[in-house]
Amino acid sequence: MCRRGLMRNSGEVMEVIPDETLTILRSNGVVAYPTSTLPGLATLPTPEALDALFALKQRQADQPVSLGVASLQQAELFVKVPEFAHRLLAGFESGTLTLILDAHTPLDPRLGGSRVAVRVFAHPTALALAQSVGPVTATSANIAGIPPLPNAEKAGIALGLKAHAILHGNCPGGQGSTLLSVEQSESSPTGYSVSIMREGVVPQSDVTSWMLKNH
Repeated sequence: MCRRGLMRNSGEVMEVIPDETLTILRSNGVVAYPTSTLPGLATLPTPEALDALFALKQRQADQPVSLGVASLQQAELFVKVPEFAHRLLAGFESGTLTLILDAHTPLDPRLGGSRVAVRVFAHPTALALAQSVGPVTATSANIAGIPPLPNAEKAGIALGLKAHAILHGNCPGGQGSTLLSVEQSESSPTGYSVSIMREGVVPQSDVTSWMLKNH
């Protein structure tokens, strides 16, 4: 289980990810973890780790998964992050949006290739995970087509993961993050268009309202 420790300068307590769990990730393994919506499955964005992830989820290779990051600054390792993306995320509760952005260079097709979905984590355990190893996959902890469980431990056990490959924590459950595609647009006052690819915890109407107020 996660331990408590490492005080930030502000006095806030950070989560500490066990060394055994980090070793699993760095060995291209899969780890279940809690997020602010549904339990997720983390791997490093390597071909070997993605092989293990897609096999575990029984997911088709033409169905890309998103990346979870500790911040948009960390996301810049892989994608171009315009100032508009910062403003968009700031307009909504942390962890509720996933943005599809342009990759610097095309990634593995299972991560979207030239267009990569990125979610900035809000859950302290998920944040600590990304801070420890860098961007990780942020796909739900379930076999494709089966509804995910709201508890990371139960979800990990159901997938056959061992104890050190599970970071405990409850999740609100319900809907996942809302998936938005952000693209440059000369016709938009902001210079960018936003398309809703999957409605989640943030309704389409809220996104449309934000765009009208921030053009």
